[in-house]
Amino acid sequence: MPYQTVALIGKPQHAATHDSLNILAEYLLAKGCKLLVEESIAEELETENFKSCNLVTIGKEADLAVVVGGDGSMLGAARVLARFDIHVVGVNRGNLGFLTDIHPDDIVQQLDLIFNGECVVEERFLLEVEVYRHEKLKSNNSAVNEVVLHHGKVAHMMEFEIYIDEQFVFSQRSDGLIVATPTGSTAYSLSAGGPIIMPKLDALTLVPMFPHTLSSRPIVVDADSQVSMKVSKVNSDSLQVSCDSHIVLPVLPGDEIRINKSVDKLHLVHPKGYSYFNVLRKKLGWGSKLY
Repeated sequence: MPYQTVALIGKPQHAATHDSLNILAEYLLAKGCKLLVEESIAEELETENFKSCNLVTIGKEADLAVVVGGDGSMLGAARVLARFDIHVVGVNRGNLGFLTDIHPDDIVQQLDLIFNGECVVEERFLLEVEVYRHEKLKSNNSAVNEVVLHHGKVAHMMEFEIYIDEQFVFSQRSDGLIVATPTGSTAYSLSAGGPIIMPKLDALTLVPMFPHTLSSRPIVVDADSQVSMKVSKVNSDSLQVSCDSHIVLPVLPGDEIRINKSVDKLHLVHPKGYSYFNVLRKKLGWGSKLY
């Protein structure tokens, strides 16, 4: 059996998630798996045959993590689990579900495929972001989808410069900038007019947010590039860098934000029959075949 120790992660106190978690627990225990459960949802399981633990312990001890919820739940878990040698699969209990592709009604059938080895394991890279002040590192974090430089106040412009591998690219007055991975290209970046990037591409997209010039357009760059944003000293304070819309790092005028590809990889498991384009058609309402 490919997975001996399996962990359950999910959105706490959510009725639909609760139902799926108990179906999963029953299935995994029947398979003879050692069951780990993320501590925030441990009280929701109707069995006692599991070990309650945090995400770091799950990353160290489990072979597979099943995340029940929406893409937000997956992103929160992924930022931690990507540091470890663990496979991750998602059961969609959210709205879009680009990353959580098992339907709640098909849990048993889809997990049967995965446990029989009829699955695809896909690597997704993460971003590391660092905020420097006077050349001193002030804060850092990671992102699966995107890193966003934006104002703390709504609809406030800022001025900043972009450098790629220390080469000056452009200066800009806008509401901010989105730096997205291929995984994040179907998230916030897409709604801002950015391109969809296939997951296998080793690329980043830089998408300006409401730029003060019509010639400003998204740009796609090599993911091994270092992207640097130097914030002008003329900006007001209350600037921020967000990671996956979850983590916020404060930024002051004159700070520099450096973004690099992380050494960590998220190992996503898809059951047999998964198609990236099928997901796009369903989620984005694209047209089906003509005949």
